[in-house]
Parts: sequence; structure tokens; C-alpha cells
Amino acid sequence: MKVYIIGIGMGSERTMTSEALEAVKKADVLIGARRMVEPFRDMGKPVFEEYRSAEIVRYIKESGCKCAAVLMSGDCGFFSGAKKLSELLTDIETEFICGISSPVYFLSKLQKEWSDCNFVSLHGKNGNVVRSVCAHEKTFFLLGGDVTAADICKKLCDYGKGDISVYIGEELGYPNEKITVGKACELTEYSAIGLSVLLTENPKYECHIQCGIDDEKFVRGKVPMTKKEIRANVVTGLEIDKNDVCWDIGCGTGSVSVEMALMCENGTVHAVDKNSEAIALTVENSRKFGCDNIDAIEGDAAEIVKELPVPDCVFIGGSGGEMESIIQIGLEKNRNMRLTITAVSLETLSECISIFDKFDLEAEITQISVTRTRKIGKHTMMSAENPIFIIKRKTK
Repeated sequence: MKVYIIGIGMGSERTMTSEALEAVKKADVLIGARRMVEPFRDMGKPVFEEYRSAEIVRYIKESGCKCAAVLMSGDCGFFSGAKKLSELLTDIETEFICGISSPVYFLSKLQKEWSDCNFVSLHGKNGNVVRSVCAHEKTFFLLGGDVTAADICKKLCDYGKGDISVYIGEELGYPNEKITVGKACELTEYSAIGLSVLLTENPKYECHIQCGIDDEKFVRGKVPMTKKEIRANVVTGLEIDKNDVCWDIGCGTGSVSVEMALMCENGTVHAVDKNSEAIALTVENSRKFGCDNIDAIEGDAAEIVKELPVPDCVFIGGSGGEMESIIQIGLEKNRNMRLTITAVSLETLSECISIFDKFDLEAEITQISVTRTRKIGKHTMMSAENPIFIIKRKTK
């Protein structure tokens, strides 16, 4: 038995490779979602309409066919079910046959290069729309779930990015193919028909990841804020990956949350504070810096963290007296989580050491004193900030 897993391009013979067409002709049976198999019904071959990998494998093994063709939209390597399917066909000979993916087709229609494009799938799931657009000159969104082209445009406007150029492609490869071009602010009520994709162009994209952002750039209030020198040390020390889930406990103005969010472009920062003003400031700063991957939550941290997703890294800038409980819950969710705590008093430092010992964590303690200069008349005077202890979990 042999199974061809075929990328059929945009869904019609004219966007398929000759190799793909030949494999379809060889097959005893055609398998795929209705939209995939519809163009080939006139071949007179048996057809099994199905997109779920487990059901496809069951059918292949029970059908007794010698050669099956499983039809996938676009290309087998672009947000495709081909990988999952092949993993379930370990005892059957399989062959991937590539197709034309939607971004390749769409950007060729726009006469634009796609090699420098960032790709985000919103097909049946959510993603960090604004963060992706801010971080890249071109971002291609594969739609098809609950998130529509209009939703993306509205969100960009909510975060002050309404002047971003947007290109919407609908029913690509079909007779009713349609391409719409405009600014995000012009397309917030746009209603796309059927399957669609979207490309954004942001000439003012972030060319580098900001770290140690000047304090003056944040919206400030009466709640405490981690200063930039400390913040830079904390965030870099956490070694945040672009897909990480981060907790910022006692988020204050959200300055650490923002810098975490800039690092975890595809991840999420859960910012927690019991102070309503702090949460409001965190939301405001998340919008200012284009961080739609920050989830700001008001309430008691020790209770809230019970419901948060498994953390990759945790920063505690204020615990409301619940530090041990917060750390314990974090460790129960992920024993290997990266952890950093800041302390301004010797009592808090002592508490941290005691908690680290209790949970058998090795501490790496640094004390930072920052002194800045300010002009008084013709003289440059020194102005010292309070010294801060940074307690970091030492990992192997």
C-alpha cells in the first residue's frame, strides 16, 4: 500500500503541479475535505470525504486499496494536517507532493516578495495580531476561523495602527477570486466572502527588540514601576523565548509586562495586580507598545495563578504577602519554570532565601545600585535610586 499526501494548491487543477495531478490519477481512492475532493469527482474514482487524521488512517487501513491520495489545501508544509497524518501512517509507505501555498500565490498576485514575510495562522485559533504586525514589515495571516479580516483591522485600530496597509484575498484560485487593498482604518467593517487571507505591510516595524526602555516612555501613575536598569536585568535574565507563557505578578505600571511581551511575540504575558489603577496602566501601556499578547488581570495573585496556564517564566515584583503560595503553584504547574524576584528590603530578601531553601531551589542573588546624574545650575549632581536585590533561580 502507498499513500500520497498531496498539496493541491488553491483547489483547482490549474494551481496543481503535474506531479500532483499524476499522483491523483494513479490513486485508487481520493480522500479529503469536501472542498478538496470536489474538483476531481468527474474522474469517477471512489471518494472519502474526511479531514480528521485518525479517521483517514482508519479508512485507509480498512479499505484494502493499494494506492490512496489524500488531498490537502495549499502546500503540505504550510500549516497543514499532513504532518499529523504522516505520523499516524508509520507502517505505510507515504510520499509528500508539494503544492502552491496561499502566501506564495497571493503575494505573486500582489507582485510582492514573500521570503521576508512573517506567517501567522488564525485558522481555527487565535494569535497575537498586533504584536506580529509591529514586529515585522510584512505579516501574512491565514484566516478561516472565528477571526475575520475586519476583526484584524479593528484590533489594529484599537492599538493605534489604523494606517497600516492591508491586502485581503478571498476565494483565491477560484473564478470569484477577489483582492481588496486599503488601510486598516478603512476596512474595519469589511465583510469577506468564504475563505480569505490577509497581508499587512508596516514600513515602521520594530527593527530590533527593545530592552531597558526609558522610564519616561511609559504611561505613569501613582503605582510603583520597575526602573529600566532593573527591568533590563530581570527580563534578559529570564531568557524569554518567543513562544513562552510568562507571569508578571505585581505588574504595577506594566513596564516589565511590556518588555516580556516584546520578547514572547507568539506567547502570552499574564499580568496580575490587586490594584485597579495598576491594571488600567498596564492595559494602557500594552496598547501604547502594541502588545496584544498581554492579559491584565485584577485580583489576588495567589488565587488567580491557580487558573493561569503553565508558566515558562515567572517574575514577582510584588506578592501581597503571598510569595510562597505563588511560587508553590508555579512549581506545581512547571517544576522547571524560570523564576526571578525583586526585593527592596532585607526582610523580603530573607523571605525569598527561606522559600528557595524550602523548595530546594538554588538562588543567584545580585544587588544593584543605580545612580543617575542631574543638572543643578552648572553642576552635575549624583542622584541615587534605592538599591534592589534580584533573586534569580539558578538553572542548569
